[in-house]
Amino acid sequence: MTYETRETATLHETGGPAVTARHRLRWNKVPEVTAYFWFIKVLCTTVGETAADLLNEKAGLGLTGVSVLMSALLAVVLVVQFRTRAYMAGVYWLAVALISVVGTLISDNLTDNMGVPLETSTTVFAIVLAVVFVVWYRRERTLSIHHIDTTSRESFYWLAVLFTFALGTAAGDLVSERMDLGYWLSAVLFAAAIAAVALAHFALGLDAVWSFWIAYVLTRPLGASIGDFLSQPTGDGGVGLGTVVTSALFLTVILGLVVYLGMTRKDVTESERTSREAA
Repeated sequence: MTYETRETATLHETGGPAVTARHRLRWNKVPEVTAYFWFIKVLCTTVGETAADLLNEKAGLGLTGVSVLMSALLAVVLVVQFRTRAYMAGVYWLAVALISVVGTLISDNLTDNMGVPLETSTTVFAIVLAVVFVVWYRRERTLSIHHIDTTSRESFYWLAVLFTFALGTAAGDLVSERMDLGYWLSAVLFAAAIAAVALAHFALGLDAVWSFWIAYVLTRPLGASIGDFLSQPTGDGGVGLGTVVTSALFLTVILGLVVYLGMTRKDVTESERTSREAA
């Protein structure tokens, strides 16, 4: 069963681009934005930081080799994600976790292997992300994640997610290096920035779509700062758990939450649950 979203119906009425047969509408392919969404997202960004460091240190493949391996794994999972008919918690969050690692590795490759200054990579990633949003909006007339229900929109969504992780990594490293705050204070800074975005949205009427994407970018350096604080040696300002323990701890929590959501479907909207049951 397929259905037409309210936004798409509006496009038809206003003369916007119609959805052709090759972009047949499906159920929304991403979860409802709840507290679970943001919590797992931060956990995934933390794993993205610690797992990238762990693989770079232990795999013996070098930064480039690890990047190729993780990109190949991500490509396989995204193929599965695109082939699903509706949102599946396990597949979706595995893709997010892998894209977090790959986004981190892209930024690290530019900085460590190619010597690209963080100011340059941050600027480039910001421009690329802006271009993705512009093209996405011009084609679909919406950037809302509540309507990722066509192949085209899903493609733009994952491309945007990739560059939010890359941008968040580069911008977070840039802020941390320039301000020299240490891991814990950096985490507090980025948490305060996210709180400011939430306040601007709920109290000042900042557009929901832009509030979401700004917060989405900011959760990347927040998670990275938390991961570094837990994993790095005490002499460097961390707790000293190490990348293995930190990655395993956060992956366990992510797995538990994803299994719970898969069973309860608490991150699927009521209307979508009803639509699926009627299909």
